[in-house]
Amino acid sequence: MDLSRHLRGLNQARIVVAITVLIFVIASVALPGFLTPDNLIAIIRSVSVLGILALGMAIVIIGRGIDLSMVAVMAMSVAWYLQLLNNGWGDHAALALALAGVLAIGLVNGFLVAYADVPAIFVTLATGSFTFGFVRSQLIAQDAVTVPGDHWIIGLGKARPADVPADIYIFLILAFAAFLFLRFTKWGRYVYYAGDNPLAARNAGMPVRPMLVLRYVLSALSAFIAGLLTASSLQSINTRVVNSNLLYDIVLVAVIGGIGLSGGKGGVRNVLIGAALIGILLNVMTILDIPQLEQNLIKSTILLVAILIDGLLNPRDEQTAQQGDI
Repeated sequence: MDLSRHLRGLNQARIVVAITVLIFVIASVALPGFLTPDNLIAIIRSVSVLGILALGMAIVIIGRGIDLSMVAVMAMSVAWYLQLLNNGWGDHAALALALAGVLAIGLVNGFLVAYADVPAIFVTLATGSFTFGFVRSQLIAQDAVTVPGDHWIIGLGKARPADVPADIYIFLILAFAAFLFLRFTKWGRYVYYAGDNPLAARNAGMPVRPMLVLRYVLSALSAFIAGLLTASSLQSINTRVVNSNLLYDIVLVAVIGGIGLSGGKGGVRNVLIGAALIGILLNVMTILDIPQLEQNLIKSTILLVAILIDGLLNPRDEQTAQQGDI
């Protein structure tokens, strides 16, 4: 009886935590240098940008949506910002213009999904493609745009308070802010209610549509911040990242820790769990010199297994299943 109760208490988050701890212990014993402070900091830093993107994606997914434009917004907005700086624009004017563009994309995404009732997957796929094509053909001269010398972005990339890279602090601060928003604010609770049952939330008088617009704006802003941190560490931004598998990794981090794609489930803790697993896993596979193609196969297999086990241990009841189809 006790064993059965413990099994029912399992969920995807606990399963992923167990897998993460197991991989960490095995790597600590089997791989020389894995447990050093420098390598542990490198693991956290490697998922800082990915984690920030996953935070924005998580807020959208919890509200029963998806944002496929994140990588395009991240790369193209920062590339345009840097291009303006290289063209002689002042920093404040260039930053304000790039930020206005980011907000515009988030508003367009939210408006089309909330008020035009276009499925989010099609809206964000279209806006992502348009953003990439328009910025690359009209606003920047090349795929890679460098950061001007002595700019604050370069200083941000070199900053190491207490010998810890600044982007780790920024990731943790944003994670805490997202936690406060989802847990302690009225609009954060609305995200869960609308994700669980949008029709019931609307009938209860919640501002479902304005709240949906807000989620896509927050997603776009998180993408812009992630782009700035990417430029700070590389001292440039390469727009070809739009064609990489980064978007897949964002969804992987957001979902593998236990955020359900059907909406209304999960939180910042789940993003941190997913980021920890992916960070450790990528570090181990890099040390073992596993080819990129096989790394993608391993990550996708872990995701499928985790979701399958969670579905077997925690099957949805009939009412939840019907709500998931709304």
